[in-house]
Amino acid sequence: MENLEQIDAFKTSPELVQKLQQYSIAKTYRAGEVILNEHAHIRSIPIVIKGTLKVIRTEEDGREILLYYIKAGESCIMSFLGGMHNETSKVKAEVEEDAEILFLPVEKVSLFIKEYPQWLDYIFRLYHKRFEELLEIVNAIAFKKVDERLLNLLNKKAELTGSKLVQITHEQLANELGTARVVVSRLLKQLEENGVVQLGRNKITLV
Repeated sequence: MENLEQIDAFKTSPELVQKLQQYSIAKTYRAGEVILNEHAHIRSIPIVIKGTLKVIRTEEDGREILLYYIKAGESCIMSFLGGMHNETSKVKAEVEEDAEILFLPVEKVSLFIKEYPQWLDYIFRLYHKRFEELLEIVNAIAFKKVDERLLNLLNKKAELTGSKLVQITHEQLANELGTARVVVSRLLKQLEENGVVQLGRNKITLV
C-alpha cells in the first residue's frame, strides 16, 4: 500500500481520494509509538498508508488485551465512532510496525458520508471486519485455552510481517493476551519442547 488509490473502496472515486489528500495530514511513526491513548479526545481519524497498528483495551488494574490490528489501507472504526459522537477514546492505538498514517479531521468524516457513497462503504466494510474480529476475541477468551490463543497470536504476527521471526518479549505477549508473563513463558517453553517454536532473546521463531 503506497497511496489511497490502492484502497478498493476508493478506486471508483478519484475525487474522494483528492479530498482525502487535501484535508488529511500525513505523519510517520516508529514501532512502539502510541498515536492514541484511552480517554483522549479524538480530533482526527487515522488511515494507515504503510505499516501496522494494534488496538488495545486496558483494564483498571493495568491489564491489557489486544483487540485487532489495523493494516495498510484500513482505519480504526473505534475512532470513527468516537469522533462522530464527540466521545473520548475507549482504546489505545500503538504502532506495531513503522507506519505512515493520514489523519483526517473528524469534522470531514460526516461531510464525506453525505457526499461520497464510497466513503460510507469503506466505513461499513471496516465495521463489519472489526465486528467479526471482536467476536473471534470473545470466542477465544471463552472457549480456547491460553496456549492456543498464544500460538494464534504468534501466527498472526508472522503473517503481518511476512516473517517466521517475531520480535517480541514475553511481557508484551502476556499484555496482548491479557494474561500473566509467567504463564506465557511456561507455554512458550512447552511449545519449544514440542518443536513448534525456537526461543531467543526477545524473539521467537515459528518452526
